[in-house]
Amino acid sequence: MPSQRLARIAPPLFVVIWSTGFIVARLVAPHAEPLTFLLVRYTLAGLVLTVIAVMARAQWPRSARSWRDGLVAGALLHGFYLGGVFWSVKHGLPAGISALVAGLQPLVTAAFAGPLLGERVSPRSWLGIGLGFLGACLVVFPKLGAGVPPLSLGVAVLGMLSMTLGTLWQKRTGGGVDLRVNAVIQYIGASVVTLPMVLLTEQRRMDLTLPLCAGLLWAVFGLSIGAVGLLLYLIRQGAVVGVATLLYLVPPVAALMAFGLFGETLSLMQVAGMALAALGVHAVVRARR
Repeated sequence: MPSQRLARIAPPLFVVIWSTGFIVARLVAPHAEPLTFLLVRYTLAGLVLTVIAVMARAQWPRSARSWRDGLVAGALLHGFYLGGVFWSVKHGLPAGISALVAGLQPLVTAAFAGPLLGERVSPRSWLGIGLGFLGACLVVFPKLGAGVPPLSLGVAVLGMLSMTLGTLWQKRTGGGVDLRVNAVIQYIGASVVTLPMVLLTEQRRMDLTLPLCAGLLWAVFGLSIGAVGLLLYLIRQGAVVGVATLLYLVPPVAALMAFGLFGETLSLMQVAGMALAALGVHAVVRARR
């Protein structure tokens, strides 16, 4: 019974918590360099989860292959994806364009899920994916910027592809490992690929202000442990296309949060986009059932 309840609340809870990542990024941006912040986040989350896993006497992988699979998943899902997004935004890519690039992930996931995992994507699911993407476009359209640096755009696209491949890799390889242990190994993998980028491109600046400390605490416990734990659970329980489609709800929820916390305006176009994104996700969920 508890597992059924978790299966019902996990998707909406994941969307809400994952959406706070945009709020955290905005909160800490004036106080820390982005890749340095991510590296500290990965390290702290890994340490906390290690303590939890040891106290729970969770089983750690005994084969080199299992460790390799977790490290690769972490590098793809966290290191290259978040590192690419943060780097591209820092180097001039408008946040709206970055959100649009991220919105391509369910489309790419659906295209790869058949050949790589044998998942069948029905016509109704494709319709829902298309509606969700259109809705996400309407939500972020008012925030699109004029300048699009080609290099930053390319890095953002590579980050989106990394997240897609990481989701597929996790689905294919991460089924037999304790979720807490799996997350620890993933954060090691994410740190391994992020550390060289920090040493090469940043001065490791972090100002210990109240907004930074609050943002870091939520990033570790809310995002890196809560949201990522839910993501790994959803990938293990369901089709990767359905999980990826949930990300269409992130821009609308993030826009609502920005409206409530920062007083950002919401246009009629954005409200219509929210409804369309929700309709698209609903169509995919119904098709899976």
